[in-house]
Amino acid sequence: MSASAASFLLAGAVSALTFGLMPIAQAAEQVDVELVLAVDVSLSMSPDELEIQRRGYAAALTDEAVLRAIADGIHGKIAITYVEWAGTNSQVVVVPWTLVANRADAEHVVARLTARPPNSARRTSISAALEFGADLFAESGFEGAKRVIDISGDGPNNQGAPVPLVRDAVIKQGIVINGLPLMTNGGMETSYDIRDLDRYYRDCVIGGPGAFMIPVNGWEQFPEAVRRKLVLELAGAASPQWAVEEAAHPPIVLAEVGSTIDCLAGEKKWRDRSLMFDSR
Repeated sequence: MSASAASFLLAGAVSALTFGLMPIAQAAEQVDVELVLAVDVSLSMSPDELEIQRRGYAAALTDEAVLRAIADGIHGKIAITYVEWAGTNSQVVVVPWTLVANRADAEHVVARLTARPPNSARRTSISAALEFGADLFAESGFEGAKRVIDISGDGPNNQGAPVPLVRDAVIKQGIVINGLPLMTNGGMETSYDIRDLDRYYRDCVIGGPGAFMIPVNGWEQFPEAVRRKLVLELAGAASPQWAVEEAAHPPIVLAEVGSTIDCLAGEKKWRDRSLMFDSR
């Protein structure tokens, strides 16, 4: 055998051995929904209200109707992550991406969720929360038939990019944005609030195929609103559970094409505020 032929065979053997030692990329696990729960923890909410939010999500995740909606999916499992957000640089992943296929999985998420007190931070940047939530899908390790950001908040955007610009960019990635506007101040309007937060969420925040929101008009409504929204997100509009939920409760509010409210209302409120300190 010539020296060149021997060198060729040796190089081939080394290449084969090297290839055999290389790690094989793992395929993303298939799930019905990849769900980002993005929860407002700005200073406009008291510690008691932050706890109500945490407990509401914890109860909803282990609710029988939610677990049934998960089980009824094609894959019978979802992937979920829980994020608390406030200003442009205030996003904290409380529960990293976790597979949920049964009650034990859901209880594992709840244990992670309730292990530490809620975060709290200044300002309200819905746009930054949406950007952060969209980026999380790239590192989920799952492949969902549907990707959803479920965002709740008690006020309009007052920091960061305008919400409609970010919303539209997120929707173009194939991500649906659903909302839970918290109109829990008893109808009182402060320097930072807007009166029609539900319309603001409808026109400026939510979007994508089948996007919807469920307004919360008092904290006593919060646990049921979260439970119901999770059922609708996981079951889908074609599911019998959707029809049952609509029959049992007031109609949900779907996204509309075209804005009928000022989507820069929060930014204008902040600019024109009379109290010159950086709080909400």
